[in-house]
Amino acid sequence: MRQRKAKDLEQRLEECAEFMIKNPCPEIWAECFDEKADTFVEIGCGKGNFIIKKAMDNPDCNFVAIEGQETVILRAMEKVLALKEEGVSLDNLKFMCTFVEDMRDLFPVKSLAGIYLNFSDPWPKARHAKRRLTYHKRLENYGTVIRDGGFIEFKTDNDNLYDFTLEEIDKINYAILEQTDNLHDSSYDSRLTMTEYEQKFCEQGKNINYVKIVL
Repeated sequence: MRQRKAKDLEQRLEECAEFMIKNPCPEIWAECFDEKADTFVEIGCGKGNFIIKKAMDNPDCNFVAIEGQETVILRAMEKVLALKEEGVSLDNLKFMCTFVEDMRDLFPVKSLAGIYLNFSDPWPKARHAKRRLTYHKRLENYGTVIRDGGFIEFKTDNDNLYDFTLEEIDKINYAILEQTDNLHDSSYDSRLTMTEYEQKFCEQGKNINYVKIVL
């Protein structure tokens, strides 16, 4: 769903410019991060609660948040700006505003430790199946930039998207390490860091579907 344009969007984006990668490419990361540290990416970061918590809890790792809508990514970056003003600098977190087509345009081959797909757009119409972030061709593309032993973690409240995702995984040579249709009734560590949507759904008693793929 498209968001209404935020007031003073351009000015506010400029105030957060230090957190944004404006011209992402595989070569840029050597300038941004310690290349020896594990790097994790969230595709569709929304307002940023999940990836910010990950970066705060894991200061020795690098995190990249990708979001296609400027108004949405602004909300996430303003949270990081507020933390910095309070004396908490997340130098291990960067943002990029883009819609992902080919991950190899953004990251070096076999460079990432993991990718998070949290509450992605379900694109419910059958003719839009290829747009879903867990379409098997997209999963294969993610795999080109994930190192051996790395992972893809997927969460959704949408039961149909979850079933679709399991079918797509079955089409390719990826192994499922963890799987449940009720994450917060499990012992998996992934239940501990929640997105904004996840928190809301849990409070409503909605089940959260989850699968972790290891490459």
